[in-house]
This record gives sequence, C-alpha cells and structure tokens, in this order.
Amino acid sequence: MAVIDINADLGEGFGIWELGDDLALLDVITSANVACGFHAGDPLIMRRVCAAAAERGVAIGAQVSYRDLAGFGRREMDVAPPELTAEVLYQIAALDGIARAEGGRVSYVKPHGALYNRISRDAVQAAAVAEAVRAYDATLPLLTLPGSAVHEVAQGLTVVAECFADRAYTPSGGLVSRREPGAVVHDADAVVQRAVRMAVEGTVVAVDGTEVSLKARSICVHGDTPGAVALAQSVRSALSGAGVALEPFA
Repeated sequence: MAVIDINADLGEGFGIWELGDDLALLDVITSANVACGFHAGDPLIMRRVCAAAAERGVAIGAQVSYRDLAGFGRREMDVAPPELTAEVLYQIAALDGIARAEGGRVSYVKPHGALYNRISRDAVQAAAVAEAVRAYDATLPLLTLPGSAVHEVAQGLTVVAECFADRAYTPSGGLVSRREPGAVVHDADAVVQRAVRMAVEGTVVAVDGTEVSLKARSICVHGDTPGAVALAQSVRSALSGAGVALEPFA
C-alpha cells in the first residue's frame, strides 16, 4: 500500500491581512508548513496555527524563507552562507518555541518560495540551510524536491522528497517558474488526477508531454489559491479511494 503525506503552507497572513483558510485546511492535511515571519506570518498567527495543528494532531513544519515580506519570499536573494544559516536557524527556533508552548513542536523544515527553488540547484545555499537544521536539531527532516542539491550536501540529515499536485513540471523534474504561463494547474480534476498518479505510480506528465519519475513521500497542495480547501478535500478523498494511506512523514 502506498503511504503519502499531504502538506500545505499555512499561517501566511500578516497582521490584519489574512491569506487562506488555515483552520479548514488543518482538517484535511497531515502536515502544516507554518510561515515563520520572514515571508509572511507574525507571532500571533504562528501561535494560532500551531495551537490548532497540535489540537488536531497535524505535524508542524517550519517554513523558512529569505527575509522578504514585500515579495512574499518569491524573490531570489544572494545571502552570504553564514547569514543565511543564522536566519534559517532563527526561524526554526522561533516557531518551535511557539509550537512547544501550544503543546506541539516543529517536526520538520521546508524552505519556501525562492529559497526552496534556489537550494534545489545551488549547493552553497543548500549547505547553509542544511547547517541551520543541523545546528538546531539534526533529527529534523528537510522537505525538498527529488534530486535537489540538498540531497548531496545534507550529511547527517534526513531529506524527504515531495511533489506538487498543482504545479507544472519541466522535463528535468523541476518546477516551472511562476513567471511562466501555466506554472500553476488550476483545473481541479487535473490536480486530483495528478495527485493520485504521483502517489500510486510515482510519475507526473511534464509540460512537454513527457513522463517524469517522482519518488515522493509528501504531496503539497497550495493553501493560497482559490478553492484551496475544496481542492485539498478532493485530493484527500481521491487518494483514500485509490487505497493510499495518509500519514505524516515526520
């Protein structure tokens, strides 16, 4: 039987601004990537999401990012490795402290946006992120793309591969840039079918029609897209219907 985790990005509001329905998604997903304040989120939002996740038994992950509130963490930045390590360490520690106060804990780390994409190909920045995880708690898994540069530099860490049900893929197995048309798949039926195929067959069809192998333990569904909750529910139901067991990876 295939076993898969469903993760989503949560806590991405800021102050009076809300983004996505965190509480509704927490009833569907098995792992929550919680924004740590660098691309979105603030202490109050972090606390609310961690409390709700702990209450529901949903795994809490630190979604670390470049320091880029204005750009939502989607602008690539050149940060010196020691500074990047310190900033990632800061974010993990902050969220874990809040999570523990609410009866939970950080159980994995997932980079966000531009940092996620950068460390998939840049071994130097990947090593800086891995060093932050190692410095805080070397038992924390790092969630990333299959074939990411992180796999090569994260000695001593557990690296878990994930795939994206609602993102378009290149023939090489990377994600199509959000600057390109068609980067996000909006057709709900297509997203559901892709999720089942990823979990059961370990494959996805790339933008050029080729079949790409994806060996992943977790599937990400984005919480900031229109109809995200209904889509996540459909993905979960389809996976269960296909005989896939739904369990957190961490």
